[in-house]
Amino acid sequence: MPSIDLLSLDPRLPAIVTGSVVTVVILLLLFLQRAPDLVMLGSVVVLMAVGIITPDEAFKGMSNEGMLTVAALFIVAASVERTGALSLVVDRVLGRPTSIASAQLRTMVGPGILSAFMNNTPVVALMVPAIRDWAKKHRLSVSKLLMPMNSAVVLGGLCTLIGTSTNVVVSGLVLEKTGKGLGMFQITWLGIPLFAVGLVYLIVASKRLLPDRRPVMSEYDDPREYSLEMLVEEKSPLIGRTIEQAGLRGLDGLFLMEIDRGGHVIAAVPPTERLESQDRLVFVGVVDSVVELQKIRGLRPATDQVFELDGPRAERVLVEAVVSNTCPVVGRTIRQSRFRSTYNAVVIAVARNGERLNMKIGDVSLLPGDTVLVEATPEFIERQRTSRDFYLVSEIAGSTPPRHDYAWIAFTILVAMVLAATLELVSMVTAAMAAACLVVVSRCISSNDARKAIEWESLILIASSFGLARAISKTGLAESVAHCTISLAGDHPYVVLAAIYFVAMLFTELMSNNAAAVLVFPIAWQTAVNMNVSPMPFVFAITVAASCGFATPMGYQTNLMIYGPGGYRFSDYMRFGGPLNLIVMAVTVFLAPLIWPF
Repeated sequence: MPSIDLLSLDPRLPAIVTGSVVTVVILLLLFLQRAPDLVMLGSVVVLMAVGIITPDEAFKGMSNEGMLTVAALFIVAASVERTGALSLVVDRVLGRPTSIASAQLRTMVGPGILSAFMNNTPVVALMVPAIRDWAKKHRLSVSKLLMPMNSAVVLGGLCTLIGTSTNVVVSGLVLEKTGKGLGMFQITWLGIPLFAVGLVYLIVASKRLLPDRRPVMSEYDDPREYSLEMLVEEKSPLIGRTIEQAGLRGLDGLFLMEIDRGGHVIAAVPPTERLESQDRLVFVGVVDSVVELQKIRGLRPATDQVFELDGPRAERVLVEAVVSNTCPVVGRTIRQSRFRSTYNAVVIAVARNGERLNMKIGDVSLLPGDTVLVEATPEFIERQRTSRDFYLVSEIAGSTPPRHDYAWIAFTILVAMVLAATLELVSMVTAAMAAACLVVVSRCISSNDARKAIEWESLILIASSFGLARAISKTGLAESVAHCTISLAGDHPYVVLAAIYFVAMLFTELMSNNAAAVLVFPIAWQTAVNMNVSPMPFVFAITVAASCGFATPMGYQTNLMIYGPGGYRFSDYMRFGGPLNLIVMAVTVFLAPLIWPF
């Protein structure tokens, strides 16, 4: 079916239709609170169907370098996470927070400084899974951490020329006008004050303006408590640390009952107790906590039979299975039943109707209805789903043990990627794609896990936003809004500067940051020339405004990356990011003319 040519009906109609579509998108994102990717994709399809944008323009975002970079970074981040490299670094850098404000400061300062010398997108892509796991470990609300971290990263990117691609784009526009681009640290004079003021706001405002959303146990969640033993390995980095220093005290959903040290049982374990080699730690906890316990370096299930299973441990998974009354192991202890040789799986924990089993795993006599948590290969699931030995067999998501031996490889690839992009040896997309290929080839992550690591919802959301931005630009809607706003500002330099900033800030909430900068730059430059003032305050105002879109998920690419993982809603961005937009605007409009006089 041919598309409709709206321009032939009325030259103003495309802009009106586009404005209407943008309004509907904002309302849907504000009140629907789910499926933002489908909302954005639907808007692009509508604009394409009525002939405002062509199919090439609608889906150009699918091949955009930024979108492809994010896709590759999902794989790189997953490899660093799966090998345990990221958790080792994060645990050392972030440590144990004493309050939510302390946690926020820890998750903002480091990433914010890093983003000054590294593109914002990979910083956020790497920090999201790390902070999510860290928050879960310390029983913190991830919704209180991800948005402040993301905002700090964006503000940190304003401290150097290479901090964001928008800085580089504006420098290129200045180069065309003057024959000389911006210096590496020219924007630093404005960036550091913005970063400092922003941090104060993020810590103070997040307490009241950010939601405290935590996973809530539903009727479908598994409330069963497992009893399991973990062994401190001979060369474990945990040896000599106290229970508290090792992060084994206060684990969410997990309780350390006792330590068996060479036959001597230490009950009611104090937090100051130091771990020794070959200590057997007896835990009781829910399945999610057991999975997290498996990922701690230097601990392994206390049963030696784990090492006798076929295949490398990094290729195994944790499986829940309910013992049936016809299972041949019923009535016998796990040790007597030869469970490993029979099923090529090892029982590492047992749950029995909320009863705490105060005995070693090997001495537990299995009964019908017992739920066993076993470590096995994926083939175990396929074999036992149709078996009469178990009523229910299901894999625990994310339970594959980290490949700690590959951690240094994944970390080396990550550092090489960052250096190659920062030193401009290759483009960011080239560095990210090469790194994604290398982590798969080096077996830091399997090809199947690499596919699963890609968050398609985020990619569709990002790619679709380019089509919507193209429509806003193509129909003249953006230019009309810009000229209207600036014409209302009069001829006072400060007022005009504020108007220019406001227009760029508005555009960056609705389209890509670079597109906003490119659209507003010529208007701002010509306005400065007409007023016979220096254009430099306007240049840096545009640079900041085009990067600082905190009030909508579309305002910045990384805003979309934290949307799902943080459990945010559209209104959260407006409530928390809107005031930050105004604060950054006020500081920029005040400082820019002082640093670069009119």
